[in-house]
Amino acid sequence: MRDTTPEAEERYYALLAERGPIERLAISLRLTRSVRELAESSIRSSHPNATDEQVRRLLTERLYGPEVAEHLFGQDSRAVHDR
Repeated sequence: MRDTTPEAEERYYALLAERGPIERLAISLRLTRSVRELAESSIRSSHPNATDEQVRRLLTERLYGPEVAEHLFGQDSRAVHDR
C-alpha cells in the first residue's frame, strides 16, 4: 500500500540526502518514537484493562513478533489478547 506519489517520495529522499548524518539520525529517532507511541495508544484502546507490563508485551509482539515477546517476557504473549 502506497500513499505517496513517486515524485513526492523522490523529493523526500533528495531533501533527506541534503541533511547531515546526525540530523538524519535525529529524524529517524523521532519517527521511531512516533510509531511506538501510536502502536501503544492502539494497544491501550484495544485493551483498556491491560497492565503496563501487558501493554509492553503486546507492543513488543507487534513490533518484533511473538517469538521475541515470548523470549523477553517468559511466556506466550498472546495470552494477554484474551483479557
